[in-house]
Amino acid sequence: MTKPHEPDYILLAIVFLLTAFGLAMVASASLVKGQDNFGDIYYYAKHQFLYGVLPGLFLFFFAQKVYYKHWKKLVLPLLILAVLALMLVFIPSLGFSHGGAKRWLIIGSLSFQPAEMIKLVFIAYLASWFVKKGEKVKDFKETVLPLMIMLGILGILIMAQPNLGTLCIIVFASFSLFFIAGGKISHIIFLVVFLSAVLFMLIRFEPYRMNRFIIYLSPEMDPQGIGYQINQAMLAIGSGGFWGMGFLQGRQKYNYLPESHGDSIFAVLAEELGFIGVLFLMVLFLTFAWRCFLVAKNAPDQFGRLLAAGISLTIILQFFINIGAISRFLPLTGVPLPFISYGGSSLIFTLLGAGIILNISRYTTKARKGLYIL
Repeated sequence: MTKPHEPDYILLAIVFLLTAFGLAMVASASLVKGQDNFGDIYYYAKHQFLYGVLPGLFLFFFAQKVYYKHWKKLVLPLLILAVLALMLVFIPSLGFSHGGAKRWLIIGSLSFQPAEMIKLVFIAYLASWFVKKGEKVKDFKETVLPLMIMLGILGILIMAQPNLGTLCIIVFASFSLFFIAGGKISHIIFLVVFLSAVLFMLIRFEPYRMNRFIIYLSPEMDPQGIGYQINQAMLAIGSGGFWGMGFLQGRQKYNYLPESHGDSIFAVLAEELGFIGVLFLMVLFLTFAWRCFLVAKNAPDQFGRLLAAGISLTIILQFFINIGAISRFLPLTGVPLPFISYGGSSLIFTLLGAGIILNISRYTTKARKGLYIL
């Protein structure tokens, strides 16, 4: 094993800043909900800290100490465990439904979303799998067909919840890893065309997804019905202006904006902190992306390169999908904003993934005191 050097301290600092910023925004966005539901304005912030930040940071520090190649031996049993967890959400005594979706697994007094686990574990498995394939990654029967079967099985389980946003992230990250691993362009085009047709059918034949697409095109059609969330989100973003209304001073979280501390938290952020706050968040995430891709670029081997790139893409794609949906550049998907949205499962596995990337940064080929030579 190569002797490790210092980690990427810039990446480490960005992860801490994003985590702290996210906790502060959850505290602000959930004030009203906490008071209404539990008589405690900081209930959700406390819950996020105890069941998201603390275990997430523990796993973050654990992962950044574990030699990344050790994950090769664990990816298959972890994948099997994650798939079983996806299945268990459909057992009434174990699964929990909210808003018509069966995405939560109850373990004692705790709950978590297996879909958040599968995003990280499946990408890690593919990184190991593509490395084992070697030159066979260019073979249709050896690689493309098995990849389609795996995505099909996961797709059935995830869409049964349903959770189209998570499936899209997994598919995009999988295709990107396939490309980085050396897959043929013709095979990638085939996969994109095939999956685009499947996506069209999933949207076309499910009324609520079709409604989201229609509202994306014409949000004024039903402002008090299916267009309510996006219209309230746009009102919050527009109200923020350049400087914002001030931290804790937003109005849309007063039971106007659905999921104000969850998927819609970016709208609260824009309303309270304005363009300056949005710019600050964008700089943090773009810096996070830059450092992660430098880690992938300078990784010492193909597994490290694919693992860092896959985890990075999964996190960054969620960021742009969430902001794009809330800003009406994309249809609403229900994808959380990484590090920022309320939800212990999302934060825990995001921090675990960031910890793995930080460990890879300790073995990169171009590093000096944690800073990369471009």
